[in-house]
Amino acid sequence: MLQRVCCSVQDFAALLPHPKAGSHKYSRGILHVIGGSAEYPGAAAMAASSAQRMGAGYTQVWCAPESVHDVRCGRPSLVVRAWDEAAVTKALETDSQRQAAVLFGPGIGVAGSREASLLRAVLRFDIPLVVDGGGLKLLADYAEECGVSSRLSCSSPMVLTPHAGEAATLCKAVGIAERDPKSQASLLADAYGATVVLKGPDTYVSDGSGVYEMTAGSAALAKAGTGDVLAGIIGALLAQGLGGFDAGCIGSYLHAEAGNCAAHELTDICVIPEDVIAHIPSAIRKMEG
Repeated sequence: MLQRVCCSVQDFAALLPHPKAGSHKYSRGILHVIGGSAEYPGAAAMAASSAQRMGAGYTQVWCAPESVHDVRCGRPSLVVRAWDEAAVTKALETDSQRQAAVLFGPGIGVAGSREASLLRAVLRFDIPLVVDGGGLKLLADYAEECGVSSRLSCSSPMVLTPHAGEAATLCKAVGIAERDPKSQASLLADAYGATVVLKGPDTYVSDGSGVYEMTAGSAALAKAGTGDVLAGIIGALLAQGLGGFDAGCIGSYLHAEAGNCAAHELTDICVIPEDVIAHIPSAIRKMEG
């Protein structure tokens, strides 16, 4: 029987990565966001913006050449470069020796061989990794070819953040027939060697041995782009040294509470993803009581 993990707000608050005296941008965590196709530059911009707000010290976006200008304009403090496998590989070779993480997938639309090649390159590194959005379909399509099984022997965590449709695709790729989301989360975690954050009206976080049920969310978050915000929050927590399960639990809870804080101020009708990013500080204060 799948064990239900009981996590308290106090537990979460104790794990928040407050910067230490003498910290600098690199010691606070480097996050590489790989995403933002020509069709969806905003997804990468929102994920990276939420990562900055969640404390990542240095956030760099690798996106389609056509998206570089739009992402830079959306958040001038971001470092933005066109995605290139050689450049990404060189950056990860350097940063895998630092406190760093990768978020792969926000805004990757109809993926092709270039995107699959980038995913293969990322999976070669023993570095904390979040796979979201279009990256999840790539992971399912190229699971064997991309070497997903190699992550089982990695010391660094991988977190997958599917909604129900993406979870079904991931399940089909590895022969999982289960439809209950709580069980799906656990089975997917085992199959992919990952922590799975299965998003929905209730969100289930599992590392395969147990499951945390996050019920604090609301329909205010039911808008395109809020998933990119969640992925950025989790990526930032990984970059700052949290484990996959802790990052998934704390990230999903803070994301839900940021949505609640935004809805309290703006109504549940009017909340947009940018509002959720803006209310991350309110969610942190609420968590810390």
